Amino acid sequence: MFGRINNYFRETRDELLNKVSWPSWEDLRESTWIVLVASLIFALIIWALDSVLGIGLGQFYKLFK
Repeated sequence: MFGRINNYFRETRDELLNKVSWPSWEDLRESTWIVLVASLIFALIIWALDSVLGIGLGQFYKLFK
């Protein structure tokens, strides 16, 4: 049983070191900036929609008070 577990970890290590195609540091930095900018834009869109809907529903609820 321990031999199978040991073999699993050995194969996993071999795959991560020799078979996986890792990005270069430049590619990684570029992708990171793209994700950060996209996340910021998405957060701003959600914030704007939340604000507009909050104000709109607040005005709608005032009609029934």
